[in-house]
Amino acid sequence: MPRSAAPLTAPLDALARTLTPGALSVDGAARRAASTDRSGAVPRGLPRAVVRAGSADDVAATLTWATAHRVPVVPRGAGTGLAGGATAGEGSVVLDLFGLDAILDLRPGDGLAVVQPGVITADLDRAARAHGLCYAPDPASVEISTIGGNIATNAGGLRCVKYGVTRDAVLGLDVVLADGTRLRTGRETVKGVSGYDLTSLITGSEGTLAVIVAATVRLLPAPAVTGTAAAFFGSVRDAAAACAAVLDAGLRPSTLELLDGATLAAIDAAHGSGHRARGEAFVLARTDGFAAGAEIAEVERVLARTATHTEVTADPAEAERLVAARRLALPAVEKLGPVLIEDIAVPRSRLAEAAGAIAAISARTGVPVFTLAHAGDGNLHPLVVDGPGAGDVVAEIFRLALDLGGTVSGEHGVGLLKRPWLAAEHGAAALAVQRRIKDALDPAGILNPGKAI
Repeated sequence: MPRSAAPLTAPLDALARTLTPGALSVDGAARRAASTDRSGAVPRGLPRAVVRAGSADDVAATLTWATAHRVPVVPRGAGTGLAGGATAGEGSVVLDLFGLDAILDLRPGDGLAVVQPGVITADLDRAARAHGLCYAPDPASVEISTIGGNIATNAGGLRCVKYGVTRDAVLGLDVVLADGTRLRTGRETVKGVSGYDLTSLITGSEGTLAVIVAATVRLLPAPAVTGTAAAFFGSVRDAAAACAAVLDAGLRPSTLELLDGATLAAIDAAHGSGHRARGEAFVLARTDGFAAGAEIAEVERVLARTATHTEVTADPAEAERLVAARRLALPAVEKLGPVLIEDIAVPRSRLAEAAGAIAAISARTGVPVFTLAHAGDGNLHPLVVDGPGAGDVVAEIFRLALDLGGTVSGEHGVGLLKRPWLAAEHGAAALAVQRRIKDALDPAGILNPGKAI
């Protein structure tokens, strides 16, 4: 909670007078909808109010008021987060940025766009492609998640192996600090090293250091050619080892994804497909660029060494069918009941070890675990069916990640749910430094307290 938190009687009417008319809502349904995100975490009580920001001025006014009255503020985008970072409980005010959804500038010659935080990720990519460009970050939630939320969590996605995570696409940020101060970080140039890198610091800080009101992001040339390969394997360990072999061969596909047999069966049950009958694990690989055809042929050659079946296509419709299997994975598993959506990453050389160990944990405990992975960067998403023993299985998976030299969060963020593991991963000294940074930028402690660090 904020330092010296104010009583619940802090004057909302005074805040309302500083905002765009109608921006402040105390409606019960609105507060309830804004209290949770996709993580399933349920906070204690409901937020006092929701501010639907219509401008950066609304953001600044809200934070100025909140600092003065020591009221916690929870920034929110589309609510697609999976770590509880946008949960808001009693006494807080939700700062909803979803309505700040304009693409302010798109400059093909400079390869950049300036966008507000509520822009849907896929919409930015589509706008860029109209100019022969693309926005490379590609989270699985690309059609519903926002740029601001992606930046707040440093989201990853399917194309990370070649193009990196969201941080690699962010050139600069327009933010509002906790006391209402406006700040512009970064640059509009491809290169620039003057000053501390505040842009990278704020990216991934999960709304605990500043609130993003605009972002300058990098756009890249849209690939002229794309190749797609799919392969099935006799075990998830074999599939993970084949992915490592692709990278060891010096190949860098834009996408290298893995689904285990349990996940394939869930997709089949939800959509009537026949993936599971073809193998115990599935690998999807994509290449792009002028040499995509030659590169995907070499990827397929490496996968075929241990695969039970492979196929390659340059046909967009067929490629989309193969990609759909990966995008349908999480919704298919969620049809089976509540799941704990986990997010670990290990060194790429230990991916097969991690995948095999997770399967063994599931078999030993009897707790169903469905594993999908951004195999190209060692990022695994074990989906643990909630129920008896699920919490213990999650803890065992986190310990496994750390024992293998990995992390408890590859791309979803820490939020509320993973904070207990930070000391084990980072150590006391690193956490103390992070808290000093937090105190410097948010001395009243009002920005998303209890999250991220």
